[in-house]
Amino acid sequence: MTAAGPAVVHASDFTLVTAAKPAKAGEILSLFANGLGPTRPGVDFGQPFPSSPPQTVNSPVDVTVNGTPTEVLYAGGYPGAVDGYQVNFRVPANATPGTLTFRLTAGFIPGGAVTIPLQ
Repeated sequence: MTAAGPAVVHASDFTLVTAAKPAKAGEILSLFANGLGPTRPGVDFGQPFPSSPPQTVNSPVDVTVNGTPTEVLYAGGYPGAVDGYQVNFRVPANATPGTLTFRLTAGFIPGGAVTIPLQ
Protein backbone atom coordinates (compact mmCIF):
# COMPACT_ATOMS: atom_id res chain seq x y z
CA MET A 1 0.00 0.00 0.00
CA THR A 2 0.98 3.59 -0.55
CA ALA A 3 -0.48 6.74 1.02
CA ALA A 4 -2.69 7.05 -2.09
CA GLY A 5 -3.96 3.45 -1.94
CA PRO A 6 -2.89 0.07 -3.36
CA ALA A 7 0.58 -0.15 -4.83
CA VAL A 8 0.48 -0.53 -8.61
CA VAL A 9 3.82 -0.83 -10.37
CA HIS A 10 5.26 -1.26 -13.83
CA ALA A 11 6.12 -4.98 -14.01
CA SER A 12 9.24 -4.21 -16.08
CA ASP A 13 11.05 -2.33 -13.30
CA PHE A 14 8.71 -2.30 -10.26
CA THR A 15 8.50 1.52 -10.17
CA LEU A 16 5.19 2.99 -9.03
CA VAL A 17 2.64 4.05 -11.61
CA THR A 18 2.35 7.81 -11.11
CA ALA A 19 1.38 10.91 -13.09
CA ALA A 20 5.10 11.34 -13.85
CA LYS A 21 5.38 7.71 -15.00
CA PRO A 22 1.90 6.62 -16.18
CA ALA A 23 0.85 3.19 -17.39
CA LYS A 24 0.66 2.51 -21.14
CA ALA A 25 -1.83 0.56 -23.22
CA GLY A 26 -0.70 -3.07 -23.56
CA GLU A 27 1.70 -2.82 -20.63
CA ILE A 28 1.91 -5.44 -17.89
CA LEU A 29 1.33 -4.00 -14.42
CA SER A 30 1.65 -5.58 -10.98
CA LEU A 31 -0.53 -4.76 -8.03
CA PHE A 32 -0.07 -5.85 -4.47
CA ALA A 33 -2.98 -6.89 -2.26
CA ASN A 34 -3.87 -8.68 0.96
CA GLY A 35 -6.55 -11.22 1.74
CA LEU A 36 -6.77 -13.18 -1.52
CA GLY A 37 -7.05 -16.47 0.34
CA PRO A 38 -5.45 -19.90 0.15
CA THR A 39 -2.83 -20.80 -2.43
CA ARG A 40 -1.67 -23.92 -4.23
CA PRO A 41 0.35 -25.83 -3.17
CA GLY A 42 -0.21 -23.85 0.02
CA VAL A 43 1.47 -22.57 3.16
CA ASP A 44 0.42 -22.84 6.79
CA PHE A 45 -1.63 -19.91 8.11
CA GLY A 46 0.59 -17.06 9.31
CA GLN A 47 3.67 -18.33 7.48
CA PRO A 48 5.45 -16.36 4.74
CA PHE A 49 5.16 -17.40 1.13
CA PRO A 50 8.27 -19.19 -0.19
CA SER A 51 10.00 -18.14 -3.39
CA SER A 52 9.73 -21.68 -4.75
CA PRO A 53 7.44 -23.22 -5.72
CA PRO A 54 5.18 -20.29 -6.75
CA GLN A 55 2.04 -20.10 -4.60
CA THR A 56 -0.90 -19.41 -6.94
CA VAL A 57 -4.19 -18.19 -5.52
CA ASN A 58 -6.70 -21.05 -5.24
CA SER A 59 -9.82 -18.95 -5.93
CA PRO A 60 -10.62 -17.20 -9.21
CA VAL A 61 -8.90 -13.83 -9.54
CA ASP A 62 -10.13 -11.31 -12.10
CA VAL A 63 -9.19 -7.75 -12.97
CA THR A 64 -11.47 -5.38 -14.85
CA VAL A 65 -10.11 -2.28 -16.53
CA ASN A 66 -12.66 0.48 -17.10
CA GLY A 67 -15.32 -2.19 -16.48
CA THR A 68 -13.96 -4.68 -19.03
CA PRO A 69 -12.25 -7.96 -18.01
CA THR A 70 -8.55 -8.02 -18.79
CA GLU A 71 -5.83 -10.66 -18.91
CA VAL A 72 -4.52 -11.80 -15.51
CA LEU A 73 -1.09 -13.34 -15.99
CA TYR A 74 -0.34 -14.33 -12.39
CA ALA A 75 -2.01 -14.15 -9.00
CA GLY A 76 -0.11 -15.59 -6.08
CA GLY A 77 1.72 -15.14 -2.83
CA TYR A 78 4.53 -12.63 -2.76
CA PRO A 79 7.72 -14.41 -1.59
CA GLY A 80 8.56 -13.58 2.02
CA ALA A 81 5.19 -11.93 2.70
CA VAL A 82 2.51 -13.14 5.08
CA ASP A 83 -0.91 -12.58 3.43
CA GLY A 84 0.74 -10.44 0.72
CA TYR A 85 -0.09 -11.22 -2.89
CA GLN A 86 1.09 -10.08 -6.31
CA VAL A 87 -1.30 -9.88 -9.26
CA ASN A 88 0.12 -9.26 -12.74
CA PHE A 89 -2.30 -8.06 -15.41
CA ARG A 90 -2.12 -6.55 -18.88
CA VAL A 91 -3.63 -3.15 -19.64
CA PRO A 92 -5.84 -3.60 -22.72
CA ALA A 93 -4.14 -2.49 -25.94
CA ASN A 94 -7.15 -0.33 -26.80
CA ALA A 95 -7.27 1.51 -23.45
CA THR A 96 -7.91 5.22 -23.86
CA PRO A 97 -5.34 7.63 -22.39
CA GLY A 98 -6.45 9.49 -19.28
CA THR A 99 -7.56 7.83 -16.07
CA LEU A 100 -7.64 4.05 -15.89
CA THR A 101 -10.00 2.51 -13.34
CA PHE A 102 -9.50 -1.10 -12.37
CA ARG A 103 -11.02 -3.48 -9.86
CA LEU A 104 -9.60 -6.71 -8.48
CA THR A 105 -12.05 -9.52 -7.73
CA ALA A 106 -10.92 -12.60 -5.79
CA GLY A 107 -13.17 -15.54 -5.02
CA PHE A 108 -16.06 -13.62 -6.63
CA ILE A 109 -15.66 -10.82 -4.04
CA PRO A 110 -14.89 -7.44 -5.66
CA GLY A 111 -12.46 -4.99 -4.14
CA GLY A 112 -12.71 -1.23 -4.36
CA ALA A 113 -12.05 0.66 -7.58
CA VAL A 114 -8.54 2.05 -8.04
CA THR A 115 -7.55 4.74 -10.52
CA ILE A 116 -4.16 5.30 -12.12
CA PRO A 117 -2.96 7.55 -14.95
CA LEU A 118 -2.71 6.10 -18.45
CA GLN A 119 -0.57 7.60 -21.20
